Amino acid sequence: MAGLFGKPTVINNVETLTNLPLILDRGAAWYAAIGPQKSPGIKIFSLSGCVNKPGNYELPLGATFRHLIYELGGGIVDGHQIKAIMPAGASSTLITATEAALDTPMDYEDMTKALGSPLGSASVIVLDDTVNMAWLVNKTVNFFKHESCGKCTPCREGTFWMNRLSKRIVDGKARAADIELLNNVASQIAGKCLCALGEFSVMAVQTGIKQFRGDFDALVENDKVVERV
Repeated sequence: MAGLFGKPTVINNVETLTNLPLILDRGAAWYAAIGPQKSPGIKIFSLSGCVNKPGNYELPLGATFRHLIYELGGGIVDGHQIKAIMPAGASSTLITATEAALDTPMDYEDMTKALGSPLGSASVIVLDDTVNMAWLVNKTVNFFKHESCGKCTPCREGTFWMNRLSKRIVDGKARAADIELLNNVASQIAGKCLCALGEFSVMAVQTGIKQFRGDFDALVENDKVVERV
């Protein structure tokens, strides 16, 4: 086994290490038979957001969003309709929660092909129909602005301006052109950063505007401030 600098490398990941005793005891073939052929094994899915039973759930890769959210997570709070899913926490594209999306297997192959979104960390955030996606985008980019180390200009300046523009929108102080400007700033960050943080910072922004543009337009047209804790 070769890892860092071509040397044997220990992967100190708790989720990985907890699987090793069972694999050593039962064999690699046993583990590979769990889940889909191209993405076998077990994954910890961290479920949060607008669900009745948030928590960490251990499932075979290939289980569906519907099973995780409705059978294990107890469905949506107060019976609201599910609106969107973020499969990898803040570092996610926003997936529109269609019936087809809910039945998509959560693995590293099918999700990318069917939904255009990687599974990533499997930190699944569920958003219901009470959540305005412009508000969600603002909360997300505020996190990345805070976490940016400031080393590379696209991430340092880009997250600052995305945060400023998205806050202007949710505060009801934006013009229609600010939505396009926000999207343009995100496009100037993508593919130009030294690490993945900058790349992750634009995912919710770009997919939020593309798939939930009405949420942004409504705030500009109605001059409405979003108040949500």
